[in-house]
Amino acid sequence: QVQLVESGGGLVQAGGSLRLSCPASGRTVSSYAMGWFRQAPGKEREFVAAITWSGRSTFYADSVKGRFTISRDNAKNTVYLQMNNLKPEDTAVYYCAVDFSSRYSGSYASQSAPSYDSWGQGTQVTVSS
Repeated sequence: QVQLVESGGGLVQAGGSLRLSCPASGRTVSSYAMGWFRQAPGKEREFVAAITWSGRSTFYADSVKGRFTISRDNAKNTVYLQMNNLKPEDTAVYYCAVDFSSRYSGSYASQSAPSYDSWGQGTQVTVSS
């Protein structure tokens, strides 16, 4: 059983930056795609970014493309989300997740939440205007 624990959230002014981290414990995730999702109050959980097991391919929601960067360090069993030029509409709880059906999948990482099996508890990101 894997445990994912997000950290790095907080309160930041519009235009600022945050870096989220999500180390995994209990099971290696280096062979699997991982993703970041977010959920704002009163809204459904939405896709933010995903990365293949190798890190060679990344995928982003249009709303964050060019501002957010997903990366991973398989030696540390950790995935990151660098968020730059933050906007008030980025305010949400951010979750990381792992897709255990994607072992060594080549160049694709799912952008659909149901594809992901294990989730962290989330970290709050609040962007003030």
